[in-house]
Amino acid sequence: MICSADILNLKTDILEKIGQKIIIKGSLGRNKSFEKEATIEKAYPNIFTVKYLEGARNATYSYTDILTRTVEVDVLEGDTYSPLIPPAPEVTKKRIRV
Repeated sequence: MICSADILNLKTDILEKIGQKIIIKGSLGRNKSFEKEATIEKAYPNIFTVKYLEGARNATYSYTDILTRTVEVDVLEGDTYSPLIPPAPEVTKKRIRV
């Protein structure tokens, strides 16, 4: 469940990273996905905008897109990219024998 504290923390993280290079990964449906390099342009109360490096096109994403993992964002830190939010822990289902 997403709480307001998670959204506020993500907003401040994105505000600190305005102008930095990122990689955005997402799904287009039916086993199609995309991965593009971009820079974070602006942050607003409910959304943030990015500018793709190829094609000079802008796009907007909501903070909940990232928190629900609809879109993954990796930020360039030094020479490597690291995820903006840590990967989701794997949940294993335990079988209960009756």
